[in-house]
Amino acid sequence: MAAWHGTVAFVWSTLAFLYLGVVFAADPEHAIIYFDNGPVRLFFFHDTPSAIYHDAVSRNIYISQDEGKTWDRADGILPGDAAMFIEHPFNNRVAFVLTDTFTHYRTEDRGKKWVTFSVPDLVAYVSKPLSFHSDPRKWKYTLFQATKCIQIPWGERCQDVTYYTQDGFTTTPEVLQDDVSHCQFAHSSKDFQPDAHDDLIYCVAYDSSAISDSRSIEHSRLYSSTDFFATRKSENLGIGKQAKGVVTFAIMSKFAVVELKDLTPSSSGDMLLYVSVDVKEWVKAHFPSQVRLRENTYSIVESTVHTLAVHVVLRDTEAFGSLFVSDSNGTYFVESLKDINRNVVGYVDYENVYGVEGVGIANVVANAQDVAKWMAAKQLRSVITFDDGSSWAPLLAPSGTCSSQTCSLHLHSVSDTHSYGSVFSSPAPGFVMGVGSVGAMLAPYEESNTYMSTDAGLTWKTVREGPYKFEFGNSGSVIVIADDQQPTDSIMYSTDMGHTWKTYNIGIQFRVKGLTAVSDSTSQKFLLLGQVISQSQQPSNGRSAIIHLDFATLGRLKCGPDDKELWYARASLNSECIMGAKQLYYRRKANADCYMGENDYNYVWYNDVSGNGKCIPLGPERIPNTECTIGSPNERYMGLSGYRKIPGNKCEAGIRKDEPVSKYSEPAEGEVVHLIHTFPSDIVQREYFMGSKIILVRLADLSVWQSNNEGHTWVQKFPKERFLVFYIHPYTPDRAYLITDTNKFYYTTDLGRYWYAMNAPSPPNSFGAKVLHFQRRSEYIIWIGNVDCQPGYENCHAQAQYTFNNGRTWQLVENYVVDCDWACDEEPRTNSFKILCKSYENKQGSQVFFGKENALQLVSGTNANGFAEKTKLFDNVAGFVRVSQFLIVAEYLQTTGTLDLKISRNGQTFTSASFPPGMHPDSHSYGILDISTNTIFIYMTMNEWPTPWGNILRSDSNGTYFGVSIENVNRNNGGFIDFEQFAGLKGIAMANVVTNLAEAAFTGRKTLQTRITHNDGGTWKALRPPSVDSLGQKYPCLSLACALHVHGFTERADARVTYSSPSVIGVVMAVGNVGEALGPYTDSNTFLSRDGGFIWEEVRKGPHLWKFGDSGSVIVIVNDEEPTDHVLFTTDQGLSWLEFKFTFDKIRVKDIMTAPEGRSRKFILLGQYPGTAGSVIVHLDFSSLTHRKCLVDVKIPGHDFELWSPSEERDELCLFGRQTLYHRRKRDVNCVVGHTPKAPDNIVRNCRCRSEDFECAFNHIRNRDGECVLIPGASLLAPDNSCRDGEDYWYERTAYRKVVYSTCEGGDRIDQGTQHPCPDIEVPDHATSGHRAMFWIMVIIISFTITALVVAWCWAIHLPEDDDSPQSGPGALATMASVPWFLLGLLGVAFKHARNVSQGYRARRKRGAVSLDEDAQVLHIEDRE
Repeated sequence: MAAWHGTVAFVWSTLAFLYLGVVFAADPEHAIIYFDNGPVRLFFFHDTPSAIYHDAVSRNIYISQDEGKTWDRADGILPGDAAMFIEHPFNNRVAFVLTDTFTHYRTEDRGKKWVTFSVPDLVAYVSKPLSFHSDPRKWKYTLFQATKCIQIPWGERCQDVTYYTQDGFTTTPEVLQDDVSHCQFAHSSKDFQPDAHDDLIYCVAYDSSAISDSRSIEHSRLYSSTDFFATRKSENLGIGKQAKGVVTFAIMSKFAVVELKDLTPSSSGDMLLYVSVDVKEWVKAHFPSQVRLRENTYSIVESTVHTLAVHVVLRDTEAFGSLFVSDSNGTYFVESLKDINRNVVGYVDYENVYGVEGVGIANVVANAQDVAKWMAAKQLRSVITFDDGSSWAPLLAPSGTCSSQTCSLHLHSVSDTHSYGSVFSSPAPGFVMGVGSVGAMLAPYEESNTYMSTDAGLTWKTVREGPYKFEFGNSGSVIVIADDQQPTDSIMYSTDMGHTWKTYNIGIQFRVKGLTAVSDSTSQKFLLLGQVISQSQQPSNGRSAIIHLDFATLGRLKCGPDDKELWYARASLNSECIMGAKQLYYRRKANADCYMGENDYNYVWYNDVSGNGKCIPLGPERIPNTECTIGSPNERYMGLSGYRKIPGNKCEAGIRKDEPVSKYSEPAEGEVVHLIHTFPSDIVQREYFMGSKIILVRLADLSVWQSNNEGHTWVQKFPKERFLVFYIHPYTPDRAYLITDTNKFYYTTDLGRYWYAMNAPSPPNSFGAKVLHFQRRSEYIIWIGNVDCQPGYENCHAQAQYTFNNGRTWQLVENYVVDCDWACDEEPRTNSFKILCKSYENKQGSQVFFGKENALQLVSGTNANGFAEKTKLFDNVAGFVRVSQFLIVAEYLQTTGTLDLKISRNGQTFTSASFPPGMHPDSHSYGILDISTNTIFIYMTMNEWPTPWGNILRSDSNGTYFGVSIENVNRNNGGFIDFEQFAGLKGIAMANVVTNLAEAAFTGRKTLQTRITHNDGGTWKALRPPSVDSLGQKYPCLSLACALHVHGFTERADARVTYSSPSVIGVVMAVGNVGEALGPYTDSNTFLSRDGGFIWEEVRKGPHLWKFGDSGSVIVIVNDEEPTDHVLFTTDQGLSWLEFKFTFDKIRVKDIMTAPEGRSRKFILLGQYPGTAGSVIVHLDFSSLTHRKCLVDVKIPGHDFELWSPSEERDELCLFGRQTLYHRRKRDVNCVVGHTPKAPDNIVRNCRCRSEDFECAFNHIRNRDGECVLIPGASLLAPDNSCRDGEDYWYERTAYRKVVYSTCEGGDRIDQGTQHPCPDIEVPDHATSGHRAMFWIMVIIISFTITALVVAWCWAIHLPEDDDSPQSGPGALATMASVPWFLLGLLGVAFKHARNVSQGYRARRKRGAVSLDEDAQVLHIEDRE
């Protein structure tokens, strides 16, 4: 019985012991250690229980040798000495503590013992002052970055110096290199294993001493050495002397990266990256053409061993950017992800999932455009990649948490981190956790929940509601979380992969500041960093606490083979592959209670994905410099296929899309190349440098961009400046000026290759005047700017100053100006120093408030006296314009309150212009239209707003007498007039006239018809309509009133768009319709004429914009009604059209540009994506449509060219009174004109005069029958009995006068009335039989005289036979030299005498009194130069 009781007692005791033991072991243990301050570093020596706690406030180091359970202050380090703690990255026993003195500390036993070492100079203030060798055999090799200072009279001057040690600072280190900014071992990364010298070191250093005050970025270079800089080599990076401006050198994974600042004058301070994988060959990193690396706007983010990842800010805001991923060589970068989020300090929301290749998580800004426009609050969305950034997808939300397709999981990331180390993952394979929300976008952190994935982010589940800090331990067999929002006294943990959670009470109230474990997550011990709340704080304890959590006490057995599973990292639920390979991991099964002791290709750097999933080139491919060296278009090279294998992808066999393909060195014949570039703002100004491929563009955001290759690539100029306008010098087109909103401007004298800053005398004016005025002397410039325009405006006014040395010095011209300009142009031939200014008479007060009561004077002066002496030309003017040979002034007559138009051809003598009755500018507004044919076209408004129209008047050759050319020409309320001269064919113009005057004045609806003139405005007629349309159908309009009518200037968005181009003489395009009147623009079609507007044909249905290229061998048109994705082009001037699609997102095209000389086959579309801000440029290159050059013989027509001559429907091919032959390419020939020399325009002969060569004389107008009749109320001009050109007779005036531009001869001279002999001329009876006898006597005498002189000269001069002759001296040479001039003098006297004798019977005319036109008043023309 006793034995039984003993046995029972033993059994119960044993069971109780086991039970109590299990219960006791079911909870973890913890220990709390208090510190006065939180740590700046909490660090575990890798794969060891040793930890470091660095208190940066008290500057002390604490050591734990038991995974943080107990802590002691470091033995051997003086209290308050520890300024910086640095661990050795390649030896887990070694660490350093740096101080503010010359003495520092090191340990070689994980902090158990610390020894001192000294460096001659203080440590440099850089983030990483120590650099280590990655070879385990050379772990003692260390570089120390220090700062050396020397005393100078006014303080001290410092420079960085690098020391090196080969014995781990056992002995005093030696100087490696002076005046450096950074040094690093080439072997400083385990992944970087080049075949290079073991002791290779790189230093970024200066090529001149800092003491010489010449230390600047342009002196910074990269140097290398293999003997610790006993000798050094300057690395040229493959670019020679341009390898300067080095900012930094770094080893990133397997890549060596050098960052340079682009110091070329044409650069705006962009940064360049050069990359190498072997430190032997360096290659520039290439990004897509629109990407610019600007200082402080990009960063190299966490990269894999296969690629480099770079985050680049592409917009004005730095709140987000794009992620670019390189190929395996780090050379070519492709955009991986747009609009990735970053914070104000540059941290980017991108992290690779630890331990699983190719998986990464990022956050993108969903409302990027709104953030960029008006700084809207960011809306973040999370995405994940399983192929190293080749493609991205939303995070799959936990099951049952989403109700819409746009719903997904979003996580807080690097820019908003709340933990130590990695944000999402740990070394535990496949385990990922995060704090975030489910929905359309990421919720604030305090409103978020905690989520976990056990398959590397493929699927997710909700762990806890609310945000928690988290950490993995023991390869994921223990997961710990702690409340991250409010004070707590407990933590929660899971041992079954988050399926169930248990709570463990710590016993004090604290706020969680951090949670970490041993760095490889193999231990079952954790460190929880907390801040103890005041209620739980003991007086003797600090506020910061390290809570050591030990889960080894759970009493779990070690996992056996049956407790483990084989886990595949996968990109989808249907595949066991990721990155082309199976990534296998053994990990514990979720229910085991134990502890643990397909897309293989992405797209190549310059390619994009087309709509059908294919890779299409976005730009020309870079051909290796070893290929295609002969220059033949038939050469081939092995080029890119458009695909590349994802770096690090291990797939084998199967389809090899990345293999090179054979390509021609030039694009295949018939191939069109295009590239799209987007701008952040609207384009408000753009212009080519004449005769070049260089373009400037100014945006509405006041930035200026430059392209050096006809729009293929663009670079922003001086991003920190705000540009109001730019000017390209009209007379010296290789010069241009960028005007900022200050008195600074930039100029170039070499087509924008180099830009220089200069200061103007004042900021640009705000009164509407042009800031700069130019003349033919390229360095003579007038600047009009604001003076005294500070707040208050008491004396704010515009001031003009001039320079004769391109802005190096300035001199005052005039104050209170409205406009100033140089008086000289092509003509009038005035003093090239003379300046004309329109300025206010009363020069006091603020010009802002001046009105008509302050008269505007026209004054002139020269810079000979510094513009001190001025000549007042007019007391009161409305304006002046200097065009071609005319200076035109609108004088305001105060006595009558009217305007008088004054004309001058020398800038000094002015004559009043005469107008027909009722058309004087004193009662009508007017504008100067054209002066290309030596006459002035003026538009006189006859009916004002809201339905304006007017008459076009044309002057005589002196610009004094104006007659009506055409009536009722249309004008819009913006001042644009439907009148345009054809380029290349002077004297041909089109205009639109209003035909329903009474109705239009009442209703505001105009009926327009088009008229054309082929005799410089002498007569106008309707356009002859084509017989059929572009589809071969007859037009429904059959009446005699049917004609072609086209839309003009008044309906163009851009006034620079013209019907014609000077490079394609005679070819004209327009949008219009066939009918009795002009119809709506949207109902119009596109027409073309090849003979200067005589014959027209419809070439395309619908309205289009157009542009001529390569002298008309290529014409490009684009839809002008709605957004489009293609252009049409023709190589036979409209006989046939081909389509080229340039985008999948349609663009509303607003204009087409090409080089102004019209010889290029490259075009630029300017437009905008519908519904978006900013603008877009599409570069189109048609250069390879054909490679055949046109053949031409400039003397004999044939081959690919033909001669043609426009005619005015007469039997002989004549226009403007002459037959002119033009050289043009044949229409059906497909060849490149380029710079092929063409025959000059050849005037074969003058034609006989016909009615087309005449226009109505002054005060006359054409009636309905086309005859010129006197305007009612007008009178004839007085007869002009002056004779010209040696004529013997003058003629009475008629109703006609000859068109100035016509050179016809003889024929029907309807401009000549009754004939009269010239005054004071005796007409002898034998005058018609020849010259008088005296003339022939003088001719004979002169001939004999000349003969005698020649004989005497030859007789008198004898050349000696040797040099010793006395006659061979200077006297003989002088005599010889003077003889030809003597003969010329005699000849001149003789001919002058003969001329005077021959004109003895003609009365001598007064100088300057000979009229140039039968209607003209005298304009005295004097050359003052």
